[in-house]
Amino acid sequence: MVQRLSSDRRAPMPLPSDAAAREQLRAASRRQRERARLRIGIIVGGILLVAAVAGGALGRHAWLVLSSDGTPAGNGNAAGSPSPSRPGPLTATAGAAELGPVSGSGTFTFATSTGSTHGTAGALKRYRVAVENGSGQDVAAFATVVDQTLSDPRGWTGNGQLRVQRVSGQAAADFTVYLATPATSEAMCATGGLHTDQYTSCRTSGKIIINLARWLGSVPDYGAPLAVYQNYAINHEIGHELGLGHEACPGPGQPAPVMQQQTLGLKGCVANAWPNVNGQRYSGPKVP
Repeated sequence: MVQRLSSDRRAPMPLPSDAAAREQLRAASRRQRERARLRIGIIVGGILLVAAVAGGALGRHAWLVLSSDGTPAGNGNAAGSPSPSRPGPLTATAGAAELGPVSGSGTFTFATSTGSTHGTAGALKRYRVAVENGSGQDVAAFATVVDQTLSDPRGWTGNGQLRVQRVSGQAAADFTVYLATPATSEAMCATGGLHTDQYTSCRTSGKIIINLARWLGSVPDYGAPLAVYQNYAINHEIGHELGLGHEACPGPGQPAPVMQQQTLGLKGCVANAWPNVNGQRYSGPKVP
């Protein structure tokens, strides 16, 4: 009798040869490597996506910080006294490139037009305005801010004891207001025996020298818009030209006198750009 195989039994599979076994092992290894690379790609892609989202949010936040103050240059405090709001200073977030070049050509371009006379009474002082070549600043724009500062009733011409007029660079003048890069301002101040470490502005005889980095960036913790600091810098050095010395903060929370060295710290006072506050000459204790 012929023996038949049951339907639930299969003929045994032949064993693979050594070469076939090695090929199966290599194929399995390749599949494992491909799966590992896929997992790593997914993880790295997720990390990059998170970093991009976080970076975009940080960039938007930084832009908001830098552009939060919309005060036009020259406005200062319209009420004649420091504003109670204290936004963060622009210099705290400004990069070095935003503070202008460290050095320029050492030569200057002067404003060529003659301005109106400001002030109602007192001696007439004529002044010129100049900007260092290579500073990236426009002399007409700088002259406008200087003119606005000196013509403001809160300024030196507001008490009926001084008149000022801007004249062209070729005309005779009592003093000149220079906007100079830090290196040039340091050299100019040094001719009068002053050492500013390329940081502060200064006044020497007949020369008001405004440091470009301070003009563009104010100082840390000033707590007022850049326009207020610019008004202060001009008025402070003009005060020296008028023969005034330094003054101290009269008390915590009070307006800083314009002759206080506000660039070096407010010492508890509140930023103030003007010699006249609430219609009266405002000053602090004299510094010996």
